[in-house]
Amino acid sequence: MTDSAEKLIKAARQLIETDKMLGGDFIPASRNPLPACEVFSEKNHGQTRVHLEMTPKQKAAALEELKQNEIQRCKKCPLAETRTNVVFGEGSPSAELVFVGEAPGADEDATGRPFVGRAGELLTNMIKAMGLTRDDVFICNILKCRPPGNRNPAPEEIQCCWNYLVRQLEIISPKVIVTLGNPATQNLLNTRTGITKLRGTWQELPDFSEALEGTPVMPTFHPAYLLRQYTPEHRKKVWSDLQKVMAKLGLKK
Repeated sequence: MTDSAEKLIKAARQLIETDKMLGGDFIPASRNPLPACEVFSEKNHGQTRVHLEMTPKQKAAALEELKQNEIQRCKKCPLAETRTNVVFGEGSPSAELVFVGEAPGADEDATGRPFVGRAGELLTNMIKAMGLTRDDVFICNILKCRPPGNRNPAPEEIQCCWNYLVRQLEIISPKVIVTLGNPATQNLLNTRTGITKLRGTWQELPDFSEALEGTPVMPTFHPAYLLRQYTPEHRKKVWSDLQKVMAKLGLKK
């Protein structure tokens, strides 16, 4: 079989699977590789400072240092006693697009990877529909440890993890952030307004970080909610949100 035939079969399978998962509303775009941005880091009182000249290799090293030396060892809150694995996040250290959820679930706690259960499968297909892969973007949660019973994050838990999330975003320096669901949206935007009102409208990060202030944010429904409310209306709303992100990033539809 020729390479072109294999690529055509792969594209057809992707279209069928995404159409089946999302009810025909998410049509995979052609491949949309995101260009890398360049930065470097330096140490300042034990924390990593980020500069726009940083290279992708240096970004990866800064994220790995944050993961190994701080987050993996974190015992700031009781979740450290009940976790199986820390879920740091994964994807491109130079991603222009970052997806932020609320907290790991059981599958994520077991594997140490974000969004790997049914909701993760749906998120993967949403990313494929944009013409991207999980390796092109970065996926993480506000909390790095699973709350028991998959309950919503407690304020004190968010406070303990907040600096980790901010530093992840500062290192990656994305052009766009997609918040998935209420907790991620309300905390990153510092608002009490619910996801139903905010989704589909461009927001900006507030001034909790000089490096990130003004970063465009697109709130949308969490994939787990979409699975529970799997209606054509909700699927169209999420696909509309993602198309706005694609337009912002200059990706082909």
